[in-house]
Amino acid sequence: MAVGKGWEGVVLKLLRGKDFTFTVTGSEDVTEHYRRVYFTDGGLLAAAGESLHPTMWVRVWFQNADKPHQRAYTLVDPDPEAGTFCFEFALHDGVASAWARGAQPGDTIEATVQGTGFTAPAPAPERLLVIGDPASLPAINSLLDSFPELPATIWFETQHTSDAELPVRLDADRHDIRRVPRDGTALADRVRAELPELLGPDPASGYVWLACDTATTRTLTAYLRKDLGLPKQRVNGLGYWRAA
Repeated sequence: MAVGKGWEGVVLKLLRGKDFTFTVTGSEDVTEHYRRVYFTDGGLLAAAGESLHPTMWVRVWFQNADKPHQRAYTLVDPDPEAGTFCFEFALHDGVASAWARGAQPGDTIEATVQGTGFTAPAPAPERLLVIGDPASLPAINSLLDSFPELPATIWFETQHTSDAELPVRLDADRHDIRRVPRDGTALADRVRAELPELLGPDPASGYVWLACDTATTRTLTAYLRKDLGLPKQRVNGLGYWRAA
């Protein structure tokens, strides 16, 4: 069902954003707080071509009290040949989660591609250092899939007991996950305490990718750059959500 996109849609169109319509083909509950919805891509993946990249996201449009509402979601397992992918929703109170809970085969949703990007670290790092939570799990998994040869340490903030069941794509030989229950500054405190030793004497040897709540992302990005001296190109920080 088409929705108006308001002034944000006008701005994105001026910035040459491309619009697509996705059609739901199925859905499943991964846990009671995490839902996966499957789509056909409406031509998105063919249009993306070689620009398809790890952590790629699109702006998805929802209707909220007759007003357009957009949120960014990462493409999960995009298959250009089949023209399919899925989104994974960390469920909470909100219009996007409400839509995901009720999504049925044949439902459609509109999206705009504008703003996404990823630059692979060069030269290749010796280790990935990843900081996130259920909202950024799709991007984390795409990153791990894209650098299968690299060892990785993942600090993963959890909120629900069932978050231990979420499908983090771990390789037991190369990946180390450190789950941190959500509690104020607990995630930032753990990262400050443990990350420096993993970096070793050469800060440029690692690559840090972090995407959690905006305040934590800003705090840790400043710490990594100013206190630990990581070069700008070795830190990729994205604020995924704001704490209420």
